[in-house]
Amino acid sequence: MAGDRDVLTAIRQRRAVRHFEDAPVTRDQMLDVIRAARWAPAAGNKRVQRYVAVLDPTTIRLIRTVTPGMAGHPKGLIVVCLDWERVAALGYGGSRSIFYVDIGTATENMLLAAQAIGLGAGPVTSFSKEAVSVLLRLPSRLTPELMVILGHPVPRRTEHQSRPRTPTRLGDLVIWEHFSSDRANDHGY
Repeated sequence: MAGDRDVLTAIRQRRAVRHFEDAPVTRDQMLDVIRAARWAPAAGNKRVQRYVAVLDPTTIRLIRTVTPGMAGHPKGLIVVCLDWERVAALGYGGSRSIFYVDIGTATENMLLAAQAIGLGAGPVTSFSKEAVSVLLRLPSRLTPELMVILGHPVPRRTEHQSRPRTPTRLGDLVIWEHFSSDRANDHGY
């Protein structure tokens, strides 16, 4: 079906955006992006993430000072937190790495939703968790794990790209059936 291919096109065309125009991000746009996170797959449907939506320019500017991974000047950001009290209440005794997988799936949904509504977005993981916790007055049960920065993207101009984009060949990523050192499985995709 043609509509099904739209999802594949959106995935292929999505880019991490780091440079934004001055136009504001609205509360409704933020809610659209966060709703997409809610529909992401989650281990056991536990939903231990919490999302702090930030639109206040002063708060964003302060967070930016403790976030070396934040390029550009986003007009909104979503801080993805883990709720460790909820983890404990669920009695989860397995590997906690599964919760970081859940953060990843929720983040990808947010990035795709932002693109679908005309926003640019990018994930940020390089920041001071302690400082962000203080700036957002987070309770001790919540730890910030990742941020999604949002804004209206500056139009891409290929002559100003910082480095040429070299596509990764599918054949460099996929091993069929089993690993072979002679690369017999390489089909050149």
